[in-house]
Amino acid sequence: MSNDAKADAKAEKAALRRQMKSAARLYAVQALFQMESSAQTVQAVTREFETHRFGEEIEGEEMAEGDAELFRKVVAAAVNWQAKIDQATDRALVAKWPIDRIDPVLRAAFRAAGAEFVDLDTPPKVVINEYVDVAKAFFPEGKEAKFVNAVLDHMGHELRPEGW
Repeated sequence: MSNDAKADAKAEKAALRRQMKSAARLYAVQALFQMESSAQTVQAVTREFETHRFGEEIEGEEMAEGDAELFRKVVAAAVNWQAKIDQATDRALVAKWPIDRIDPVLRAAFRAAGAEFVDLDTPPKVVINEYVDVAKAFFPEGKEAKFVNAVLDHMGHELRPEGW
């Protein structure tokens, strides 16, 4: 195998890892939303997603394979640190818009991103970019992505000041 072919294979593998991490973050937001709306446990939702969502075909569209380890870490940390994350989110929001008035999908995104700020070593700028992309996936026509960017920037500076 030539050096160019090796480099191409390495780049392809790195791109696949990034795609799987992005998918895991999207699934984590969906799982957190589902837990809140249906009062399911972390274990039940995690099992359902890993068994039925990762790489499955839904309504004729194949879902991406997610990084199961990252998915589990984000969901567990979001649940374990929810009070701290919600308080940081509240401080990042305008006073008249407490977290309980925010769209539940955005609330789930803030909790997932907050979990990465608090409990994982993901660089803050990566967290913000990834969850802005998640917001765009759920709200392709709206201003939610800019809103998510602003809130997460504030949260990131508060929760991970050393990461900048």
